[in-house]
Amino acid sequence: MSGQSVHSVRDHGARGDGLTLDTDAINAAITTAAAKGGGRVVLPAGHYLSFSIRLKSGITLELCEGAVLEAADPARHPGHYDAPEPNPHDAWQDFGHSHWHNSLIWGEDVEDVALIGRGLIHGVGLTREGPGARWSRDHIGDRPLSMGPAVPLSPAAFEAEQAAMTGLGNKAVALKNARNVVIRDLTVLKGGHFAFLLTGVDGLVMSDLRIDTDRDGIDLDCVRDARLSNLQVNTPNDDAIVLKTSMALGERRATERIVIRDCRVSGYDPGTILDGTFGRTQQISPDLDRVTGRIKLGTESNGDFRDIDIADCVFERSRGLAIETVDGGVIEDIRVRDIVMREVTTAPIFLRLGDRRRGPPGTGVGSLRRVTIENLTATGIDPRYAATIAGLPDHPIKDVVLRNVHLTYDGGGTTADAERPVPELPHAYPEPSMFGVSPAWGLFARHVRGLTLDHVTLTTDSPDARPETRLDDVEDLDRS
Repeated sequence: MSGQSVHSVRDHGARGDGLTLDTDAINAAITTAAAKGGGRVVLPAGHYLSFSIRLKSGITLELCEGAVLEAADPARHPGHYDAPEPNPHDAWQDFGHSHWHNSLIWGEDVEDVALIGRGLIHGVGLTREGPGARWSRDHIGDRPLSMGPAVPLSPAAFEAEQAAMTGLGNKAVALKNARNVVIRDLTVLKGGHFAFLLTGVDGLVMSDLRIDTDRDGIDLDCVRDARLSNLQVNTPNDDAIVLKTSMALGERRATERIVIRDCRVSGYDPGTILDGTFGRTQQISPDLDRVTGRIKLGTESNGDFRDIDIADCVFERSRGLAIETVDGGVIEDIRVRDIVMREVTTAPIFLRLGDRRRGPPGTGVGSLRRVTIENLTATGIDPRYAATIAGLPDHPIKDVVLRNVHLTYDGGGTTADAERPVPELPHAYPEPSMFGVSPAWGLFARHVRGLTLDHVTLTTDSPDARPETRLDDVEDLDRS
């Protein structure tokens, strides 16, 4: 990016005083740079208040050290975010996944763009809310069972909920159909529904970010060829780094060739990894399970997931690794290694093949196969939820390897827990708590073909009356 022309937003009228809206000045600097074939748009040290900033191809947006880009609040400031653009494909995923323009920073059909610098994006004026999916099978599978049954909205009520979002922003950064994207060095506080929603991006590098936010941290939806490294993501209310394949682009598209390295995810109190206090006041997420903050593949899973590498990552005070396909997508060739988990708030490992089929007519049941997890150590695990590998009777999970996996649970389960029947729940939203308290304290596997347990050790810190493992309809077991 050397040789780029440099455009300071102050030269275009930005005040950077935290009181004046600098939206027009920032966008003017971007437009000027783009007209010259691209360039670097710089926010020097200062406090910039803004509504929607529109990225263009060839633009590097740099927040210098000491720069704060604050998301304006339509309830307090004279203005609004860009309206959520129409999307004829919005039936199969919630409102937040289906729109990009209603964001603090957004770009569509852009290439060679970068967001860099040691400044802060403060999304204080964003909302974390938004309507759910328009799709309905009586809304079975729309939300975790821990929240109780969903109440379907009438079409009029749904339209009213969508209309109420006009003028609001619910994402810090959203990119749709982008190529060659670099995001590095930034800090994000309170990113709304998504700190980063990256949909249909080909060629992505994210590195050296600190994210401490209200809901999801980083969503890669239908993304190809991405490398994420040295990220610290704190999301007690939702997932930290999550890979998805929704229908938001109107087609089934894969998320593939993704590398996640040297990342730390957590569920400490909001804002407390940035101030260094690592607060533990919050115990429950909005879904009424314990705090979240994990790495996950799914739940949106219309397209496939292939060739995913996750390594050298730490989970702290968070849910464990989740790999889930429930909407017809194939998950295959997933490699996870060298993982440390401390204070795991649900199952340390959760592999689920389900049958929600939230998608267009013809959506079928997907597949989950060829998953290798090795050199994983987890301690302080919530004793209610064993590591779980759960397929369906006619659609088993295939070829899973757990190698050098060491899990330590708190213990305390009862004989009644062990004897409780475990429902299949094929259509339910996938979450470890969906089956209730696990019938085994260490490992529960059901409907699996090809399971290798190589140097897997399971221990408890206090006695547990349940068996260590329960394997139902598991064939081709190799245990050493």
